Amino acid sequence: MSNKLKPSIIAAGDTNQALRVILGLTVLAVLPAILVSMTAFLRIIIVLSMLRHAIGMQETPPNSAMIGLALFMTLFTMAPTMQTINDQAFQPFMSGKINAEVAYEKTSIPMREFMVRQTREQDLALMVELSKSKPPETMDDISNLQLIPAFMLSELRAAFQIGFVIFLPFLLIDLVVSSILMALGMMMMPPISIALPLKILMFVLIDGWSLVLKALVGSFH
Repeated sequence: MSNKLKPSIIAAGDTNQALRVILGLTVLAVLPAILVSMTAFLRIIIVLSMLRHAIGMQETPPNSAMIGLALFMTLFTMAPTMQTINDQAFQPFMSGKINAEVAYEKTSIPMREFMVRQTREQDLALMVELSKSKPPETMDDISNLQLIPAFMLSELRAAFQIGFVIFLPFLLIDLVVSSILMALGMMMMPPISIALPLKILMFVLIDGWSLVLKALVGSFH
């Protein structure tokens, strides 16, 4: 009897291992979409891009450096959520204690909690209206199809608000330099040639990168 059960047990173990591999490959395939639509990455990369344009350097720092910095800042911001997912869903699933359906449910709970904290009620109401669904009574009644775009709208709004504040001091420098050049009669000299070094110097003196990253991380808490 035991000899007959051994092949079936081995086959079941192989099947579970294959399912875990397939699920892992699927997650890797959709990881870029998850990163942009369900994490802090969207707000961070937009603010860093707006900062680069505010300084006036279109290609410096390069895109690879900006994306790498945004990825690490996303990891720092999402660390509590990722730790909860690892403890409650990923590790139990990899050890075979829970199946894929339970792992998905345990993964979605902390992710939804993070997105709900960052999402405005107006954006949620807009998505519910656009989906022509009945008004939800609790947050559990809101589907991911409604929550994720509402979260992205809120992230875009927050990123543009932070970017506007970042633009103001650099805009002031541009205005001052342009006014001085006009007063001196130097109409042919492009203001950017003088304003750019001044903006870089100011940004370095105030330790601008630290201030921006600290403000970004603080905006999620």
